[in-house]
Parts: sequence; structure tokens; C-alpha cells
Amino acid sequence: MESPAFWNDNEQAQKVIQKANTLKVWTTPATDVRNRFRDVVSLLEECEQEEDPALHEELLQELSHIEEKLEELEIQRMLAGELDPKNCYLSINAGAGGTESCDWASMLSRMYQRWAESHKWKVEIIDKVDGEVAGIKSITYKVSGPFAFGYAKAEKGVHRLVRISPFDSNARRHTSFCSVDVTPEIDDDIDIDVTPDEIRVDTFRASGAGGQHVNTTDSAVRMTHIPTGIVVSSQMERSQIQNRETCMKMLKSKIYEQKVLEREAKIKEIGGEKKDIAWGSQIRNYVFQPYTLVKDTRTKHECGDIAKVMDGDLDPFVIAYLKEFGQ
Repeated sequence: MESPAFWNDNEQAQKVIQKANTLKVWTTPATDVRNRFRDVVSLLEECEQEEDPALHEELLQELSHIEEKLEELEIQRMLAGELDPKNCYLSINAGAGGTESCDWASMLSRMYQRWAESHKWKVEIIDKVDGEVAGIKSITYKVSGPFAFGYAKAEKGVHRLVRISPFDSNARRHTSFCSVDVTPEIDDDIDIDVTPDEIRVDTFRASGAGGQHVNTTDSAVRMTHIPTGIVVSSQMERSQIQNRETCMKMLKSKIYEQKVLEREAKIKEIGGEKKDIAWGSQIRNYVFQPYTLVKDTRTKHECGDIAKVMDGDLDPFVIAYLKEFGQ
């Protein structure tokens, strides 16, 4: 980066910067922890000589903060997979249940946006289909930030809600389901060969906001990869060309993820790995009535403060997942 010719190739320069930033995610906190610990050690001798209770208490607090940082680094170390450092696409799809499931999808959407904000990740809406009465039928975000996929992959699966429905005049208890899918964003330098005859492209009129141009032209795009059955769509860009480009990127990301997971599955099979995670299965229950509880069916981690969870406090569930199924 210090080379005078560094910016001669802007595209290559951006890749180097991205790589440097990924390394800094590790080196900066590790250096900070090491320096802070050295300071505590040096001050400890002074504290013992002068018998200063106030300084002793400050050093104990600092050690506690250092321990917290070390725990964060240990969690980060679990994100050692090939795809973990990458950005990701997070999709929420309402299941059977009509308006109730669409409302649940909207609640999950808010939860994930709050969670992303807590990590200072950037969130962009790629595709969104509103419910007929309320809520969301489906929504896809692009989440950009360090280890976004590594953390978000813990959310992949079916999320079940139990509550007294606000849409039921008889105030009966309802069960709703939504599926969450998480796909890593692949870099441009990763070559995924997708031929035109393998893709079916459908165009349609966008249903979301975007002004007169978006709502009066067939700018929205849906792509189907025939060999794998993978389907992606984009309608938030103003032009069909932009939506095609977004769809192609998502499609290649999903195909690449599938290949990586197949490769990892074979390695685990050879190595005698016994743990298995069925991504399509129910992973978490959210109960609002008759009691409040969020419980992960894979790790058994649970929390009684459901409002806190719905406000984006997902890290305890993600960390429990990483400890159980991480690298």
C-alpha cells in the first residue's frame, strides 16, 4: 500500500485494502489487548509498593475488560471457515399462515436490522415483497461488515413464533413460521462458470417503492438456475440491467456456497465428523404467550427476555451456536 504505484490499478488497490482491513480486524484488537495487559503488569508493581487501594481496584477493572476482549477474540477465532469473513445476503420468507406469518417476517426483519446495527454492519434491501394485508412476504438484505456471514450463518433455518394473534378477533393463540436463508457474498476474483442456457430469466413489474419509473416498467428480475433449482430476485434497483447484475451476483454466491458446503461435508465425512446441522429445520422457538421464552433447539440456549431478543440481542444465541458447531 505504501508503493507509489499502488493506485495505478484502482480495482487491485481496493482488493488489497479489503484484505488489509480483514487482517486489521485480528491484529488491532490483539495488539490492544497485549499492550493493555503489559500496562497492568507494570502498574501492578507500583501498586504493591505504594499500597494504593484505589489503583488496585482500577487494575482489577481493567483486567476484567481485558478478559472480555479476549473472549471476543476467542469467538472470532471460531470464525475460521473459508466463507466466514465475507459479507452476506440474508433472506426472510413468510411461511404458511397468511397475514400472521407476514407480520412475523416483519418482526424478524426489524430484529435483524437492529442486530446488524449493533455490529455496525451496513444493511441494504435487495428485494422486498409486502404482505397483502400487513407485514412482509419476503425480504432480502445485503449485510456488509467484518465476518457478517460467519455470524449470520447461525440464523439459517426455520423460526417459529407462538403468540396471541393481533389479527384474530377471538384472541386465540397462533403458531407462525418463517424461514431465514443466509448466503455469503463471493468476491469478483472467484470464478463461477454459469452459462446462459443454465439460467431462466423472468422480468416483472416491481411492487415496492421507487417512483414512477420502477412501478411502470418491468424492471424487476427473477433468475432460476436450472441445474440446481436456485432462485434469486431483485427489484430495488431502478433499471432492469442493475437488477440483472445483482441477481447474477447473488446466484453465483449461492452456487459457490453450495460447492463449499459440499466440499466441507465430504471432509467431515472422511474425518468421521458426527455433528450434522439440517439447515432447513426449525432452529428457534419464540414464545410470547402464555409465557415469554426464546429457545434455540440446536444449542438449548434460551432467554426469557423476549423483548431484548426482538430488539436485536442475538449474540448470545450466535455465540452458543459457534461454540457448539464452529470451527
